[in-house]
Amino acid sequence: MKLITKSILCLAVILCSFTSLMAQEEEKRPEFMVVTTMHWNMDKEDGNVDDWKAVEKEYLEKVVMKNELIAGASFFMHMFTEDNSELMYVQVFDNWNDIHDAAEKSDELAKEAWPDKEERMAFFKKRMSFYALEHSDEIYATMDGAKHMSEAPTKDMVLYLQKRHFAFPEDGSGEEWEDLNKKYLENIVYKNEYAKAYYPSQHYYGADRTQFNEAIYVDSLADLEKMLDRNGELMEEAWPDEEKRNEMGKKMSKYFTGIHSDYIYTYISGLSK
Repeated sequence: MKLITKSILCLAVILCSFTSLMAQEEEKRPEFMVVTTMHWNMDKEDGNVDDWKAVEKEYLEKVVMKNELIAGASFFMHMFTEDNSELMYVQVFDNWNDIHDAAEKSDELAKEAWPDKEERMAFFKKRMSFYALEHSDEIYATMDGAKHMSEAPTKDMVLYLQKRHFAFPEDGSGEEWEDLNKKYLENIVYKNEYAKAYYPSQHYYGADRTQFNEAIYVDSLADLEKMLDRNGELMEEAWPDEEKRNEMGKKMSKYFTGIHSDYIYTYISGLSK
């Protein structure tokens, strides 16, 4: 197990070093994000979304909010993805050790919240009845360059998630990528008023070591379209000369394979830490 862990760590270091995704002076942020993709129990006949929210709200208040090792947690429901039964549960941790220790702490808090064993088992049986047994887990490393929420959301939002894949060009360098990415963030992402938050992350433990995720929060589907249009306007404002704009795009594109996928989820504001 130690050998496997060391190999994973080495792979992550190589990827980070090659692409220079982490700035020299890193912002203080949680380091890891655990994404659990779950599925609704489509055979469940009793209960609805409000019942599910009530159960998860109770668990949130009695366990997650009291677990200091969980830096953040959120639910995301399918809106436009390939599987309508899908929902994601995302937890954020300050460091690698907290991922393991938080699970043990949650077990302790659950026993405190439901000291009677039968009542505790009944609650978790009810909670798990909303989900199918199938699920998958991925761990991502958070990255510098985030655009944070100006304030905690008080309503559901739209999450636009784009997954791209890093290429490793022979004529590329970490310094060039860092410079290009910084210019794009400063001139496009940070200036786009429709993008309420932006969180980049990269593969750390999972199926595809090249994966690069960009999670963008907007208020509505209408604002998502406006955000994409605004990106084009900001590109022209930042690089008014078409030749230089095309050159910028060409330089950035060599760091990606050209393959990407897009997903749209509903962020559930009442079930977040």
